[in-house]
Amino acid sequence: MNQLQTYLPPAGRLLLSGIFVWAGFGKLMNPGGTAQFFASDGVAAPGIMVWVAIAIELLGGLAILVGFKTRWAALVLAAWCLITGFAVHLAAARGGAAAAVATDNMIHFYKNLAMAGGLLYVAAFGAGVLSVDGAMERRS
Repeated sequence: MNQLQTYLPPAGRLLLSGIFVWAGFGKLMNPGGTAQFFASDGVAAPGIMVWVAIAIELLGGLAILVGFKTRWAALVLAAWCLITGFAVHLAAARGGAAAAVATDNMIHFYKNLAMAGGLLYVAAFGAGVLSVDGAMERRS
């Protein structure tokens, strides 16, 4: 059981962080296009929100990946998942969109809820020993 507690947290962090790093990097590579998409989706101040999204997703995802300030990063990302889930995906699913678009947004909504749940678990239990946080704890 001890090996599971050593190796499963970094594997879980890798799986949780991947979607955020990928999404944040994609937005960073095309902030103008992302801002246009945000505007078409009704996001307020899309030119500013694209940079907020990049910072939260890319920096938060990298923090989870390496296990740095993991509990805080997990809480921020969990809140981000809930905010975007309810404000964007659920709103779009209920906004009279075509059935395929509504179904797609409901899938994204529940994906966001599941990720928030996993991130809350990380916030509660930490990064584990194979992490920057774990190394810093061993040094003190």
